[in-house]
Amino acid sequence: MAVKIRLRRMGHKKAPFYRIIVADSRSPRDGRFIEEIGTYDPTKDPSEYHVNEELAKKWLANGAQPTETVARLFKNAGIEK
Repeated sequence: MAVKIRLRRMGHKKAPFYRIIVADSRSPRDGRFIEEIGTYDPTKDPSEYHVNEELAKKWLANGAQPTETVARLFKNAGIEK
């Protein structure tokens, strides 16, 4: 099972809010997920994000692959493999 760390879109039309989740790569964007590890709000200036470092490091150590956007958020938060 390929596991990805990616964004799940929430919020209203034209007001996106994202949750950082761990999910099977085959599940749809807003579908089933394994665990929620943070949030990301691009509508604020500057963008606001909160990541549970402990969970993120655990999933990265177990082989979960972050998407490009999530990898950038992790880099800004100081989280690396």
